[in-house]
Formats: sequence, C-alpha cells, structure tokens
Amino acid sequence: MVNKPHRDIEQALPDYTETAENLYAHYANGLNTETKNYDGAIIRFSGKVTKIESVDSLKVLVFVFNEGVFGDEGIRCTLLPWHNKNIPDLIPDQPITIKGFCSGYNGTDIILQQCSIIN
Repeated sequence: MVNKPHRDIEQALPDYTETAENLYAHYANGLNTETKNYDGAIIRFSGKVTKIESVDSLKVLVFVFNEGVFGDEGIRCTLLPWHNKNIPDLIPDQPITIKGFCSGYNGTDIILQQCSIIN
C-alpha cells in the first residue's frame, strides 16, 4: 500500500471543462461511459446558481435542472470552507464558474466536492 498525498483540487488543472447544462445532460441521459467518464475527475464548469444550501458549516451551491419525484435534480457543489466568504456576493441566476472533484451521480444529482469559485 502506498500513501499518496491528496490532490490539491483548487490548484490542479481541470480534467474537463463543460457548461453546467452539458454536465447534467451527460449524466441524466446515461452518457457517462468509459469513453467520457467524469467520475473521479476535476471538472471546471460554468452555469447559473439556483440556490445555496447550508450543511453544518459547509455551503453547497445548487444548480437545478429538473424537478424530480424527490425534489430538485441537478448539480450540487460543496465549497471548500475558505470560499464561504464569497457566498454573500452571489445572486441567484448569476453566471458563475466552479471547479471541483466529481464524486459521481446518485440518480438525481451530480455531486462535486472540494469546490472553489473561479469567478
């Protein structure tokens, strides 16, 4: 077993660059295959934040694309804690660019962790 340091997601170059709409459509339409698999990748994407949720001291940016049986469906990005200070400046439906680690799709949402606000 080899212990490797964690990747610095904030400083790393993205593996993929997409729009929020294309990223969501990729998963929602079942296109996440071996030829283009976002799971475990660093993704930079642009879109419009629909809402901001709080989970303990963490902030989650939500990009909603569909209303499902269990509520909103889309992309959920958990911010790195030091990006929380940028939250008061965000306005719903404001264009934003985010970079984060894609941990996968749970059937309703694409989950990105360790996210940073690019602009």
